[in-house]
Amino acid sequence: MNTEFDWLTLDDDEAVLWADTPHPYSLVPSFIVGVPLSLVLVGIPLLVGSYLSHKNTNYVVTSDALYRKSGVLSRSVQRIEFDKVQDTSYSQTFLGAQFGYGSVNISTAGGSGIEMSFQNVADPQSLQTLINERIKHRAGPETDAEGKAAVLDDILTELRAIRRAVEGDEGVAAGDDSPDGDGTESASGASADALEPSDFEFDATTDER
Repeated sequence: MNTEFDWLTLDDDEAVLWADTPHPYSLVPSFIVGVPLSLVLVGIPLLVGSYLSHKNTNYVVTSDALYRKSGVLSRSVQRIEFDKVQDTSYSQTFLGAQFGYGSVNISTAGGSGIEMSFQNVADPQSLQTLINERIKHRAGPETDAEGKAAVLDDILTELRAIRRAVEGDEGVAAGDDSPDGDGTESASGASADALEPSDFEFDATTDER
């Protein structure tokens, strides 16, 4: 795989992890149709166009983003950072399954459908796995810690509500039993909202089992 591309500009700490062009066997359908038609000159433009499109298409996966370059007479370069990727999938045609190539499709958050497609690449399942691993790596442990902290906040909110309800019932019962019957609030009821995360043995940054 050639990783030297004059169209690709990387950041200082960005490294190429994977790079390739469409699989050579993906040209087979074009040749099947184009060669017979070339006898009447109709198939020649089809063959030439398919070959040039194949040679001028490049796919690159770096430590930070996904890149796709295409175009014969002009050049189009598309870049998607991993933190914007929402979903990945891969597919293979009948010929692709036989010859080991397929397409990996990328969808982004807020996008409409497939935003980038690595078409006719070798071993698409391995490429999808690589992309998914980079997405998880970029997310990092901070995202998991934030998610656990949010869950902990929800639990504490529910516990405070339960404690207020229980202590409120106890206060009413104590008021009914008092000689004056004035339902004076108990001292413990005043601390119903005093629960803090330190009152419970939770750790939002670890996942001890």
